[in-house]
Amino acid sequence: MAPGLWPRLGRRIGASHDPYLCARLGLACAMAAGTVLLISGVSDEGPSQHRPPRAGSTAVPGASADPARRAVSALPPAAPVRLRIGAIGVNAPMARVGLDAAGALRAPAASSPGVAGWYGDGTAPGSAGTAIATGHVDTPTGGPGVFYDLGDLTEGATIEVSRADRRTAVFTVRAVELHDRKNFPTEKVYGSTGRPELRLITCGGRYVKGTGYQSNVVVYATLTAVT
Repeated sequence: MAPGLWPRLGRRIGASHDPYLCARLGLACAMAAGTVLLISGVSDEGPSQHRPPRAGSTAVPGASADPARRAVSALPPAAPVRLRIGAIGVNAPMARVGLDAAGALRAPAASSPGVAGWYGDGTAPGSAGTAIATGHVDTPTGGPGVFYDLGDLTEGATIEVSRADRRTAVFTVRAVELHDRKNFPTEKVYGSTGRPELRLITCGGRYVKGTGYQSNVVVYATLTAVT
């Protein structure tokens, strides 16, 4: 998206802020029963749901790839415990989230807007495949959520995920995009290139009272180091 088109991709554009909680990512956007992520979409209401791939799923045709990045060996599966994004001041615990009865990925509890959710039945961050993480952009009272500034990330920014095996998977951002939740590019966002990748998803774009955010911010990142 051209610079300046959206002042902050991760927030509602407008003069006054209407408190809204991204309650659940719709799997066409990635994390709630609507459509956010870096969840795919985040909003209370959205299009038909698309289930994210489970760990070990085969590559999806049309998935994005970045051959310019040097290859880094994938790590064995291990649960993520903490997410750090220095460029936007994120240092948050991570919690496993699953699917609800409708097949949509649940977001972290509304009472924990500072927690990032990880789709636990999918790829672990750092392992081969595409790991999915989501989080709230704001709260019912208008306060910031963990991914409030997600849309401010730029290419080359670093994302660190601490894992239960005491290793840290270091990802480099290669793109930040805003997708309309009604036309969410499911294959592009969730598809696996066979390499370790990470997607962060949250609400974004225009906010409409009664239906929520109309778009989702998606951050695309590739594993570039392990510490």
